[in-house]
Amino acid sequence: MRPKSKDELIATANQKFAELWEEIAKLSEEEQQAPFLFDEAFLAKKKEAHWRRDKDLKDVLIHLYEWHQLLLNWVQKNRKQEKIPFLPAPYNWRTYGQMNVEFVAKHENTLLSDAKSFVHQTHEQVMSLAEEFDNAELFEKKKFDWTGNTTLGSYFISSTASHYDWAIKKIKQSQK
Repeated sequence: MRPKSKDELIATANQKFAELWEEIAKLSEEEQQAPFLFDEAFLAKKKEAHWRRDKDLKDVLIHLYEWHQLLLNWVQKNRKQEKIPFLPAPYNWRTYGQMNVEFVAKHENTLLSDAKSFVHQTHEQVMSLAEEFDNAELFEKKKFDWTGNTTLGSYFISSTASHYDWAIKKIKQSQK
């Protein structure tokens, strides 16, 4: 069920984050370092680019980290009246796939241990930031002009619980 209050948002994000780390803990060190080996028959059925983009656990964690960074930067700048869109130029909601590819390339030499640390740090930062808003600020449409027709809470949910669900599914699939 999609969160409809600040308390639900934070609880759901933290619950999904814990589930993500429980899933990772099921993997041996070797499995955590190993490339994902999705077979071609599986990939042929999947339309989403991420099935081919993310080569291993590190890439998945980097994706989460970078989307946390997008949220943190966007909220912090807009609160200071520096109007910026959620997605940095030149990207938009039709072209953000390339941005995701660039996140992977940017972190080609990042270690898995660092990726884990980054995600833990930014999850805490995102949760702390969510605490700064009340229910109305998070869940009333058009409360802030910079959120457009979407609630601020929706951005938090997308960057946390929804993304964690995606990561869990991807990790589970990598072990089949």
